[in-house]
Amino acid sequence: MTGRRTGNRIRGPHSALTDFLAANNISAQQIRDSYQQRVQQAEAEDPAANDGQDNQDGAEEEDAEAAAEAAAAEAAIERTKKRKRRSEKAVAKVKESKAAAKKKAKKAKKGDDDSDESDGDYDDALENMYKKPKKLPGQLENCETCGKRFTVTPYSKAAPDGGLLCTPCGKLVAKDEKALAGKAKKPVAATKKRRKLESDRLDGLVRNGAKTLVQLCIEKVAQHHNDIEEFGDLPVGLLTRLGEIFGKNRVLNSRTLRLFLQPDLDTLAVHEAAYLETEDYEQIFAVIPRIKKLVLNNACQFKDSSVEYMKEKAGGITWLQLGAANLVSNDMWIKLFEERGANYETLKLTWLDAAFDDAAVAAMAQHCTNLTRLKLERCRQITPTGFEHIIHLPKLQHLTLHLSHEIPSDRLVAMLTTIGHQLQTLSLQRALDADDSFLAALHTTCNRLSKLRFCENDACTDAAYAALFTNWTNPPLRFVDLNSTRDIDNSNPDGPPDTTGLGDAGFQALMTHSGSKLEHLDVSSCRHISLACWLAVFDGRKQYPCLQTLNVNFCGTVDTTVVAGVFGSCPQLRKLETFGCFGVEDVRVPRGIVLVGAPRAQDQIEQFGEGWGAGRVVEVGA
Repeated sequence: MTGRRTGNRIRGPHSALTDFLAANNISAQQIRDSYQQRVQQAEAEDPAANDGQDNQDGAEEEDAEAAAEAAAAEAAIERTKKRKRRSEKAVAKVKESKAAAKKKAKKAKKGDDDSDESDGDYDDALENMYKKPKKLPGQLENCETCGKRFTVTPYSKAAPDGGLLCTPCGKLVAKDEKALAGKAKKPVAATKKRRKLESDRLDGLVRNGAKTLVQLCIEKVAQHHNDIEEFGDLPVGLLTRLGEIFGKNRVLNSRTLRLFLQPDLDTLAVHEAAYLETEDYEQIFAVIPRIKKLVLNNACQFKDSSVEYMKEKAGGITWLQLGAANLVSNDMWIKLFEERGANYETLKLTWLDAAFDDAAVAAMAQHCTNLTRLKLERCRQITPTGFEHIIHLPKLQHLTLHLSHEIPSDRLVAMLTTIGHQLQTLSLQRALDADDSFLAALHTTCNRLSKLRFCENDACTDAAYAALFTNWTNPPLRFVDLNSTRDIDNSNPDGPPDTTGLGDAGFQALMTHSGSKLEHLDVSSCRHISLACWLAVFDGRKQYPCLQTLNVNFCGTVDTTVVAGVFGSCPQLRKLETFGCFGVEDVRVPRGIVLVGAPRAQDQIEQFGEGWGAGRVVEVGA
């Protein structure tokens, strides 16, 4: 019998106890031999039969206990394997049901005949009819996959075949669904972000199409500014553009400043110097001692010591532009003009609140006798008394003023009488007290202007504007900004009978005088220009061959017909702004032109043209 069994070599699944015994080289024969040896040893020590029988019984009990422990271990292992098989079966069932649903959806997408669809609906109805109702929360239910009894809750997950899942199986299904969802690709945005478009618009950038390779390289350099050691030999134009991007992104600091410092340069423009320290300004003058043009905007840490160092190391500066340099005292300004004033040909100072008063203006007028460009914007310490010193600058050709104190009209007339004949550009903002006498003096004395900005005035009449541009000996203007020249009586929005501000007569005279050479025109908020005047000026037949940008924001009479006439009369137009013009509706925009602020395009601020006449409107900026 024993040999027959050995010869048969019966094979099959092994229990946990069998695997354990085999792993430790223990066989059934060894167990029997060990048992017989213990029995014989007990008989030799105690020949009494009863004692031998007791020892035999004790040995048998020990063997029974060992066998029971082994059986318990085997049962625990079997339960673990069974639970694992059930979990794997549940996951496989979920995947199989999802694959079937996907296949069914794909088949439906391709399109079946009506009979197949009707058969499918009939089968679904039969299946739903014989389905058992779902258990309510609090009732007992068997898991659809593992068969475990559990209490139903409001959060119990539904099985693919209609039943409910216990908590462990529900977590497995949720984990699998999350993994599948993570593999799905996110949709790519079709347009640029609106914030980026608005930022570019504020910078005056209107782009239709892809960026140039140079622009992409500049933006990439600004993006990875921390990894750049030096720029190398770049042209001044590219360095200036890089400085603008660095300033806009607020990444120009003590570390990145050295990238722009090259000893052979004579121009440095820092458009955002808020993160620079006083030592950084001294480093500029130490590395570039031959600098001639210096632009520092928002130079809040530019102090008296910086001016002293500039005087000693960079005495050849001829163009000085500082913004928000409020830590420079009045005494230091006077000292700078006394020692270096004769070198300056261009002086531009903006946002000076704490210093630069009338005494500093007097010192400037006395010592800066070679100034050809002067710009004083928002210098709050300058009064009408200090303004009178400006007329003593003998070579002044370009003047920009935006003062906090109101300047009387007679003093403005005196300035024009003295230096008006030599001015080429004139910019006066918030000249609230200027009246018709100022426009008359402008007509009489100025005959070399190419740029005129006269904004935010409510005293000059339309008749005075018409007289200014009628038979004016000045050549046609290239740049005109007359925004916000209108009556501002809220109780009488139509204005007085005699139009105050730019109206029909003044606008027609302006376009007759300068329309042939005009490149930029801003008449925003000039609300007294009528619809008939707009249609007469921009009728599609009159041509303004040089006009590139036109701003008619908040001119309420401008409508769709006017905009179409502008497109027909301005062949070189690139940008048209129409914020607040609620009569502008659906417009066909010519190729290469951007229409900004059309009110009907509520979410699309910009409309780029694709073709004149039959072209479609492409709206960008959502």
